[in-house]
Amino acid sequence: MTQEEVKNNIEKALDEIRPFLNSDGGDISLVEIVDGKHVKVRLEGACTSCSLSISTMKAGVETTIKKYVPQIETVENVA
Repeated sequence: MTQEEVKNNIEKALDEIRPFLNSDGGDISLVEIVDGKHVKVRLEGACTSCSLSISTMKAGVETTIKKYVPQIETVENVA
């Protein structure tokens, strides 16, 4: 998978997650892909102060991104 395909698939994953975040007043954006294996995203809006944001990252965001791009090893939220 090329870097462009990885990026496009990550964006597709985020598009799948985004409606759930939007419904709670939040959003997410892709910040960086490191070595094709590590993804940095930014939770935005209500998601920045939500007590469930860690669960959202692991159970929702990371799982969905890995479904689209299996070689991704980590997904990290950056402030």
